[in-house]
Amino acid sequence: MVDSSLVQVEKNLSEAMKIFRDEQSESEIRTESHPSTRTSMPGPLQGDGQDVSTILHFFNNLIHDEEEEEDRPSQHKIQNMGEEGHVALLGHSLAAFTAMLDTEQLRKLATRILSDTTLWLCRLFRYENGSAYFHEDEREGLVKVCRLVINARYEEYTSEGYAVFSHKQPVIYQSASGRPGLGQHLCSQLGLPLSSLCTVPCNTVFGSQHQMDIALLEKLIKEDVESGKLPLLLIANAGTPWGGHTDKLSRLRNLCDQNSMWLHVEGVNLATLALGQVTSATMAANESDSMTLTPGQWLGLPAITAVTLYRQEDPAMSLAAGLTSSSPMLKLRALPLWLSLQYLGHNEIVRKIRLATELSQLLREKLKTLASIKTLMEDEINSPVVLFMFSQETNPTEDYSFVEKELLDSLNRWLGEQLLQQVPNTGVNVVELEDEGTCMSFSPLLTAADLGTQLEDIESLVEKLSELVRLMSSTTALRMDFRREIQQHTPTLTYVEDLGWPGLGSVRYELQAVGMDESRRQQEVEKINTELLKKLQDLDTEIIFSTGPDSGKEKDCIFVGMVTEDVNVQELVEIIASFGREIEDSGRLLENMTEVVRKGILEAELQLQKDNEEKLMEEGMMRQLPLVGSVLNWFSPVQSSIKGRTFNLAAGSLDSTEGTYSTKVQTGRPPLQDTTASPSMKLPGQGLFKRPSAASDSLSEPNSAEQTPSQPPPEEDSHTESDAAFQTISESPVQTDTQVEPDVVEEAEGQPESQEMDHQVQTD
Repeated sequence: MVDSSLVQVEKNLSEAMKIFRDEQSESEIRTESHPSTRTSMPGPLQGDGQDVSTILHFFNNLIHDEEEEEDRPSQHKIQNMGEEGHVALLGHSLAAFTAMLDTEQLRKLATRILSDTTLWLCRLFRYENGSAYFHEDEREGLVKVCRLVINARYEEYTSEGYAVFSHKQPVIYQSASGRPGLGQHLCSQLGLPLSSLCTVPCNTVFGSQHQMDIALLEKLIKEDVESGKLPLLLIANAGTPWGGHTDKLSRLRNLCDQNSMWLHVEGVNLATLALGQVTSATMAANESDSMTLTPGQWLGLPAITAVTLYRQEDPAMSLAAGLTSSSPMLKLRALPLWLSLQYLGHNEIVRKIRLATELSQLLREKLKTLASIKTLMEDEINSPVVLFMFSQETNPTEDYSFVEKELLDSLNRWLGEQLLQQVPNTGVNVVELEDEGTCMSFSPLLTAADLGTQLEDIESLVEKLSELVRLMSSTTALRMDFRREIQQHTPTLTYVEDLGWPGLGSVRYELQAVGMDESRRQQEVEKINTELLKKLQDLDTEIIFSTGPDSGKEKDCIFVGMVTEDVNVQELVEIIASFGREIEDSGRLLENMTEVVRKGILEAELQLQKDNEEKLMEEGMMRQLPLVGSVLNWFSPVQSSIKGRTFNLAAGSLDSTEGTYSTKVQTGRPPLQDTTASPSMKLPGQGLFKRPSAASDSLSEPNSAEQTPSQPPPEEDSHTESDAAFQTISESPVQTDTQVEPDVVEEAEGQPESQEMDHQVQTD
């Protein structure tokens, strides 16, 4: 009969998880309709207690607050967590529940759980006669193992402490391809100087470039022994986390035996020890003195501790090193894993690990069919980790220009980010290798269980990868054409070399004005390129224009993104140059407009004053008097000789309106015609910046000089025509061949009736 308290623990956990799922669904709806306004500032403790549902609601809000701040949503892990995940979480609840048991009962329970879990793990991963240490930090097990070896090799360590190191300094050896920062962490925790850490380079001539150089290691050990040092421990790899590199464990085992060294192994490939067929390189790991396992990652179990299996016959040594403990609560760290292993069973555990290896093999086979994709680690074809990268060296038939390593790294970095966004279920990660540079890593043993990766996801990954590779190949092929076209537009355009940009390239429009100080010139260049970028972004095209990466060194540039193979680079560059000239000329016209208008107003005031004086001389004083002037004008109208004036904005001068009112149209003006190259002048069905087909090449050419002349507009009223001309000037300031003279009429010469009205107004 099951204890009712245990049933209540399981019930409470189920209710809490249900509240979390419901709160998550509601929060997603609230986030879409109303942005979050919660604050992360801590508040005072409430005077009255709150119920559990309210506390869980507040806790769920804190989770979403952290996600919004970090921009890394992780709720999909809670959604995808299966029943085995709930069992693992139940183990933590039960571990806390057992603290209420009496001491003797708790001791027996903890010992049984620890012994059962240790036995199951040793048999599952073929590690005979081993003991287990469960720890939260993956590096903690290795720290305890180092303490064990120090106690075993230095007999007086327990009494004299670190003073024994003055006679023989211990040395810990690790591979250059090992986990970054692991050796420094060991020295820090053990109180050893960094001189006790020896990093062994990888092979440079023979063998894999990521395997430890055994010949060099043997030489280093010999030199340390001759200098009075004590070789203590060797850390070997059985599949680095994102590289999958495995050292030659058999030879390292023999070398350690010869020098009385402890051999410790870690890596993701250790999971394959549970399979029926294991490679000889990985099988050699069961002969090591200790190895660290991460079953929580391999099986998709949340909050499961790492496990270090080791062999040590003296229990006193293990107790002194901290590998064993008399505390029952420390032994109960194994309880979540104890529950999970029983829930899954041997067959399900093997199935999960086998699925991860099948995913890797399938992807490796699919990648061989893709051009411009290079797979790494060809000497480790059975590794569950797949490394691949975009490289044009794999397709020598293509006439590509040389791609620099920095540019290749940026392209692969962009490719990895796109795959992670568009095919997130595969868990593809971007890694940096010392020799190969930036590449993509697919390690399903670390991600497949959490993300639920299946064989169908690999098909989607390969399909998306094929699309992106074609886009990258066409972009790299057109980079040199883009550069040559920009150089032909020098000094209007400047090509900016930025190998960190994974696109067609970057360009800057240069200011053509002379005699300007450097600071003012820099401001104008920034302003023009900013407006040019906005204008290019408003175009209806698939090409992405941006300001480039935030960490980029180049400023005031326009970065052109990925392009397809049918892009007309010449037209693209011409449009950029044309838009830049329009923006510069428009800005120059606006700058000069203020001065022109000011001078024109002053000149107009002088002309009006002069005309008023002439009018007074012609008409006399009597006609200026109220009533009297109206009567005189009625009986004896006066034909005034004063002419009206128009203000020509283009020329900045005052002209007479005699011609305007005599013909009712501005003479000598050619019809308005837009001569600016427009990117919208395309054949039907032809995209922007796309090369026309062969059939349409003979029919139309971009920016052709043989355009059908437009018909002249019909005659309009002078004011309407003047307004239209002024609008044309504002929109197309670069039209130097069209002599448009927008006129502003200040004073018009009219008929006698209009003159009488003027005099009547003056009289009034």
